[in-house]
Amino acid sequence: MKNKKTSQRVAKPAVKKKKRGPSEIWNLKLYVAGQTSKSIAAFANLQKICEKYLLCQYKIEVIDLLQNPQLAKGDQILAIPTLVRKLPVPVRKIIGDLSNTERVLVGLDLRPAK
Repeated sequence: MKNKKTSQRVAKPAVKKKKRGPSEIWNLKLYVAGQTSKSIAAFANLQKICEKYLLCQYKIEVIDLLQNPQLAKGDQILAIPTLVRKLPVPVRKIIGDLSNTERVLVGLDLRPAK
């Protein structure tokens, strides 16, 4: 009688999504061009979202590209206003005045896409 080799499959462990700790600080950069209505709206909308969903655990840096245009290159900014989430990783970008709260929450990975 011949010996049969049995093959065994080893299941790979499921990749778990990193859970964000309650003390994790969100590092957000908002790129604008002066005090335009869209820039002002983007900042106001971002503040409302952060206060409601990030519970004071965030840092917003507003970068005016009229004053510092060279800073656009580092984050590859092509349109304004643009929000860049630096931390937690991965980096995320959202373009616009951030008025669509649901879209911003999905873009920041605070809520899953429907």
